[in-house]
Amino acid sequence: MFSIGDKVFVLDEDFSGVVVGFQKDQILVETEDGFMMTYFVNELIKEQNSNDLKSFTSSQSINQVLKEKELPEKRSFVKEKKSRKDEFVLEVDLHIEKLVPSKRGMSNYDILNLQMETAKRQLDFAIRNRMPKVVFIHGVGEGVLKAELDFLLGRYEGISFQDANYQKYGLGATEVYIKQNPNR
Repeated sequence: MFSIGDKVFVLDEDFSGVVVGFQKDQILVETEDGFMMTYFVNELIKEQNSNDLKSFTSSQSINQVLKEKELPEKRSFVKEKKSRKDEFVLEVDLHIEKLVPSKRGMSNYDILNLQMETAKRQLDFAIRNRMPKVVFIHGVGEGVLKAELDFLLGRYEGISFQDANYQKYGLGATEVYIKQNPNR
């Protein structure tokens, strides 16, 4: 493939030279600066002149190989703006079965107090940890827990609330948005 006197380019380095000999499985190349270097066959590309183009049978041309060796373009890292759908949502299920192992011996008053204490504690936690949204799952029932929850949420400044997404939660959930104060 290579003959003495062939002008060659070195693939991973920025210089060329002339083939002056062979040593075992390597090719001895004299650089343009007069240095003798040895390379394996797969590290060199033979310079093609117009007469040799007919004999060039390799599927890769010099331009293809050199283009492969160019540095890849730097990727741009543009931070994507997250939609409200992607952000973390604290979901608090206020059903009594989720809060205690057994409600035996608890009056309706005790159950409602436990549910409201849980709601207040979780809301305070979300505000302290700068969470943008909390969903309280209260169920439909007779609406006593929802009314108490609305009363509790109405006492907080910097929050707004509404019925949660019907498709996801049905009628038994309230969504709370916490407005973030940058000075906190």
